[in-house]
Order: sequence, then C-alpha cells, then structure tokens
Amino acid sequence: MTPPTKPGASRALRERLKTGKHRTKSSRAWLERQLNDPYVRAAKSEGYRSRAAYKLREMDDKFHFLKRGSTAVDLGAAPGGWTQVLVERCGAGNVVGADIQPMEPIDGASLLQIDFMADDAPDRIKACLNGPVDVVVSDMASPATGHRETDHLRVMGLCECALAFACEVLKPGGTFLCKVLRGGTERALLETLKQRFGRVLHFKPPASRADSAEMYVVALQFR
Repeated sequence: MTPPTKPGASRALRERLKTGKHRTKSSRAWLERQLNDPYVRAAKSEGYRSRAAYKLREMDDKFHFLKRGSTAVDLGAAPGGWTQVLVERCGAGNVVGADIQPMEPIDGASLLQIDFMADDAPDRIKACLNGPVDVVVSDMASPATGHRETDHLRVMGLCECALAFACEVLKPGGTFLCKVLRGGTERALLETLKQRFGRVLHFKPPASRADSAEMYVVALQFR
C-alpha cells in the first residue's frame, strides 16, 4: 500500500508548528511526525480512525486470512481502525471489537468496553458470538515503562492471554494474529503456537514505523 501524499503538506505543517510556542519539544516532534506521516493522511482521507488500519490491511494482503463472510474478534480494538478493516473485508455483523477504552459505534460491528484481563471478559465476548470464529486479532499493548524487558514481558503476557482465548473460540483452519515486541515470541509461546497452528510467522508490516519495536505473530491453520 502506498498512501497518498498532498503537495505542500510539509510547508503547511511548518507554518502551523511555528505558532505552537507553548508546546514542549517532544510534543512538537510528535505533532510533526503525525502531520507528515503519509499513513495518517491516508487514514483521514479514507475515513479510518487510525493509521493502524493499514497494518492489518497489509498483513491480510500478504497472508489472505480475511474472507467475506468470515467472523472475527478484535482485541484491543480502540479507537477502531482494525475493526473497520474487519467489517470491510469480512462483512457487517461478523465482527466483535473489545477494548478497555470507550469507542464510538462502528456500523456492522458489536463493540464492548471491557478489560480483557478481567476474569469475566472471555465469557462476555463469547456471549456476543454466534459460535466459533474464523479470526482473532489482537493489537493490545500495556502502557510503556521505558524498561525494555518489562515492556516485552507485559506485551507477551497479553499475547498469551489472547492466544488462550483464541484457542477457545477459533474454528479449525482459523487465524490468530497478535502484536509482540522486537525479539520475537517467547520460546514457550512459540512452541504452543506451532502445536496448535499449521503455519506460524513473524511479520513487520510496512505501516509499522521503522523505529517501533513492534512486530506481529501470524498463526494460520488452527487445528
């Protein structure tokens, strides 16, 4: 995917940032990156709630796991970019999104504001499903601490919980996709994935920023 760019966007950006005298250096840098990011501009142009929508699109374009009529669960769905892509590619009424943060409604999707780590969360999500599903995706992340090992362990803990849920709800042949951090998947988790899925791959979509430590594990052909 090559996001559209608009001539003069950088010039307009610099002019706007000159007026931000009271912004911190870090906030100005963040704004500059956001406003110059072609995926951010593309998301606004195409009506996606976040640039992250292109990560899921790119992964599906490569691995072809989203099909019309498929059912899907989106864990860590807010603000809803991935859920929008799931509705587009799977169809209305086939998608459930869940996040601890509130989300504006998305046509064609059932949304739950729920802490996935709560004991009753899996059952509440299952109550919104009409039986087993074809795809479980998770873009869940915990607040960064700045300590690489701690952040990695936290994200892996979320991935393990997402996988346990996926193994409960996936149909044979289904797909599990989850965010991990650079360094890949922990050995024990990777072994579990290989036992339960026919193909397990790591992938960093082009829409994932080069300086980000995030990667995705894509597990296909659930058995």
